[in-house]
Amino acid sequence: MPFDRPTTAQRNHPEGRSHPLSADLDEQPVRGRQWRFWATAYALLILLTGTNLPTPLYRGYAARFGFSPLVITLIFAAYVAALIPSLLVAGSAADALGYRRVLLPAVVVAALGSLLFAVATSTAWLFTARILQGAALGAASGPLTAALTELEPTRNHRKAALVSTVTSVAGLGLGPVLAGALAQYAPAPHTLPFAVEIVLLAPAAAAVFALPTRRSATRWHPRRPEIPPAMRAVFATSGAACHLAFAVIGLFLALVPTYVATLSGSRNLLLGGAAVALMLLSSALAQLIGYARPARTLELTGLPLLATGLATLALAGALSSLTLLLAATVIAGTGQGLAFLGGLTAVNKAAPADRRADVLSSFYVIIYLGVGLPVIAVGLLATVTGLLAAVQYFACGVAVLCLVLLLVLTVARHRASASAPPPSGD
Repeated sequence: MPFDRPTTAQRNHPEGRSHPLSADLDEQPVRGRQWRFWATAYALLILLTGTNLPTPLYRGYAARFGFSPLVITLIFAAYVAALIPSLLVAGSAADALGYRRVLLPAVVVAALGSLLFAVATSTAWLFTARILQGAALGAASGPLTAALTELEPTRNHRKAALVSTVTSVAGLGLGPVLAGALAQYAPAPHTLPFAVEIVLLAPAAAAVFALPTRRSATRWHPRRPEIPPAMRAVFATSGAACHLAFAVIGLFLALVPTYVATLSGSRNLLLGGAAVALMLLSSALAQLIGYARPARTLELTGLPLLATGLATLALAGALSSLTLLLAATVIAGTGQGLAFLGGLTAVNKAAPADRRADVLSSFYVIIYLGVGLPVIAVGLLATVTGLLAAVQYFACGVAVLCLVLLLVLTVARHRASASAPPPSGD
């Protein structure tokens, strides 16, 4: 029986396995692949922007509907509770059925979440809207990141990882700034930001619809998440670094706007959103500067910066210093960006081509657990100690964990160097 000849995609890919999109992409000009690459990045940007629009608005919702900071963290928890199962299901589904079939429903669900926020009349509406947003982002994160890797015209995984991480933090930062500016200076502060998001989702849906389809789809069934054995060590260490990095982002998104208002005495909604945006802008700039550096070097540089930023954040609260708060924001953002880029680059490179969406979706589970669970703990602690003290305790605890992981990575790197064979004399 003659063996099957490899396809063009399989010959071109170093692992010999075809990408879900490769059969169609190999027949398209580079310009067409570039257009789809950047359109996919736009879709990721807008989805992330929408999920972070509520950040500067929670204080207003609390005043309107009469709930405490604990309820804010529970709303955040509902978002994560919907996001995690969606991530786990959507990754393998996208690998089997094609990205378009998973991503189009995700965009529609995201629009429904924004619509519910726009017409919310009680706290229950906020919970429902956040659940829809979590389900949408969970379904989209892994497949969109995997699609960027496969759509990158030169198959440059490092560039694809950079665009993914910068786009992610840009969306996280754009949401609070857009909502804060519109809520502060435009009419209908709790409606207009979400109306704008729904309009912006229309081109995102068009971008998803333009993705090539798979020529042959395997039969899909839900399965337990499993990381390929060859990359489990990389997944564990990089996942831990990104978990801590996103725990800091979760803190900034959920509670730092209120923290800023407490320290400054200002009720300006844009100020709180700007603090979040500054942190994420610092992250994006750090990623651009760190591009082309080895993934492990990025993690080893990012973790101590993250710890320093968190310690400075705690000190800012103790001294009631906005200047220190701004310094902490920049330092923590820089550390977060380097750790995130290093982690995603390492996992993206190690993931098998035919399992990429599944692996990346599992990776995002680790990330979003970092966003959600610690913030819930801070909210619970704030009911006992007050917000300022809770943020200080959290910042110090995560800083210590960053230093512990830094020690683990340093020892592992030293052992790997010691066991590496000496260079040949050729």
